[in-house]
Amino acid sequence: MPLSTVVQSNGPSFITTLKQAAEAFRNGGERPNAQAVITAMVAAEKAAKQQRLAYSLETLLGHWRLCFTTLSKVNGQSPQAAKGIYVPKIAQAQISFIQTAEIEPNSPSGEIGNQIQVGSIIFRVTGSFHYPGKKNLLVFDFNQAQFSILGKTLYSGNFRSGDQAIAVEQRAISKLPFFAFFLITENFIAARGRGGGLALWVRSPQC
Repeated sequence: MPLSTVVQSNGPSFITTLKQAAEAFRNGGERPNAQAVITAMVAAEKAAKQQRLAYSLETLLGHWRLCFTTLSKVNGQSPQAAKGIYVPKIAQAQISFIQTAEIEPNSPSGEIGNQIQVGSIIFRVTGSFHYPGKKNLLVFDFNQAQFSILGKTLYSGNFRSGDQAIAVEQRAISKLPFFAFFLITENFIAARGRGGGLALWVRSPQC
C-alpha cells in the first residue's frame, strides 16, 4: 500500500510525525522537534525502499514550500547525529515542478523553479528536470536566474555549464543534482538530495 494512502488512516508513527510537522508549519500549532522530524524522514525513506514504492510524476507537479531541512548529510544508521531546522516564515523557499505546453503530456520532463523570498526581495532560478521514475529520482539543471526587489526585476540572465547543448535527460546522472523522493502525499513531500541531506516540503496554497 502506498504511503500516500496510509496517511489517510492511522499509519506508521513516522507518517503521523511528518503530517503533524507539515500541518503545524502551514497552519500553526505544536511542531514535532527537529530530531523527531529527522528520525521520521529516515524511517519513511527506509520504508519506501523496503516496499519499493514508485510515485508518478503527476503526484509531484505543482508548487511546494520548504518546511524543514537538515543542515548536513544524514546517515540512515545514526539519524540522531544530524541537525535540522524548520525554515523561518520570514524566508519563504519554494520549489515547483511544471509541465509546460511545449512538453508532451506524457513526457517525464518539465520545468523546475526554485525561489527564495525575504520580504520584497525575490531570487529565483529555473531550469529543466527529468523524472524517469526509477527509484523516484528527479534530476535537474538550472539555467536561468532572476533577482527582483519590490516587483522590479534588477537582473535576469542565463547561465549554463559546459553541457549546455545537451538536454538534461541525455546527461549522466552522476553529473547532475537530484532529489530522491521517498514520500509523496497530497499535502507534503520528502526527499534526499545529492549531498545527502533530507528535506520536507508542504504544498503551497497557490496550487
